[in-house]
Amino acid sequence: MARVSTKENKNIYQKTREGLRLTREAASELLESIAPERIEKIENERSLPHPDEVLVMAEKYKQPSLCNYYCANQCPIGQQYVPEIKMKDLSQIVLEMLASLNSMSRQKERLIEITVDGKIAGEELEDFIRIQEELERISIAVETLQLWSERMLATGAIDEGQYLAHKNNK
Repeated sequence: MARVSTKENKNIYQKTREGLRLTREAASELLESIAPERIEKIENERSLPHPDEVLVMAEKYKQPSLCNYYCANQCPIGQQYVPEIKMKDLSQIVLEMLASLNSMSRQKERLIEITVDGKIAGEELEDFIRIQEELERISIAVETLQLWSERMLATGAIDEGQYLAHKNNK
């Protein structure tokens, strides 16, 4: 019987593997291209995973959120430009998106007033920043919905063939 880790501060890669009830050896077989020793180094944070390793783990573990985690927390470029997405229920994602869209609907006239001359004057700056923050919330809601969809496709909760057929019929 495989030993169970008693480590308290497990990283996302170890939690994901253990959530699937895989030993490092079994995970290595599933991942095909990552040796158990390499998995151990990544999980014990003695080495950062390479982007291609994260892609393999995300696919084989059926956890596309691993890619977002890597980009937002471990990739030097992503740390600056990619927000970390927290997985949520579909209803919560949709409600947050609709709330942000409703807010923007009310603020669109103000955005036009602010930007019509191509400059942001001092008294317009506070409103512009508030609108920019609301647009960022919409962007995050869209990314969360995309990640939710990828997860549902990966786990089979959404039929991939039907999904692609509908998507390609546009």
